[in-house]
Amino acid sequence: MSTRTQVALDTSALMMPVELDVRLFEELERLLDSFEPTIPQAVLEELRRLSEKGGQEGTAATVGHDLATERCLVVDTEASYADDALVELAREGTVDYVVTNDRPLRDRVLEANRPVIALRGRNKLAITQP
Repeated sequence: MSTRTQVALDTSALMMPVELDVRLFEELERLLDSFEPTIPQAVLEELRRLSEKGGQEGTAATVGHDLATERCLVVDTEASYADDALVELAREGTVDYVVTNDRPLRDRVLEANRPVIALRGRNKLAITQP
């Protein structure tokens, strides 16, 4: 039995469809074929807080929150801060990839020896190996 590739999404990734016109899940399917989108509870909380702000950021966060609750496996982590939770999942080997456009987070995940999927060009995603 093959296990599906575990892909952790950060807040910026889930806001990409609105903010950057990226077809997030289609792009991930193009790169990875079959995958299980995963988010730490802290990312869901961050999206909920941002969605209350209104404006384009609020709209992007609302769409991201909806995508997360409909399509992602939500997991608990020790860390309550979203970036720390994603690094924790990467370090523990719980996830195979982390999707983010956040440069400091990307660097931390690569240091944890996990590949990162990020925006390359206008609306395509690409994998960066550690």
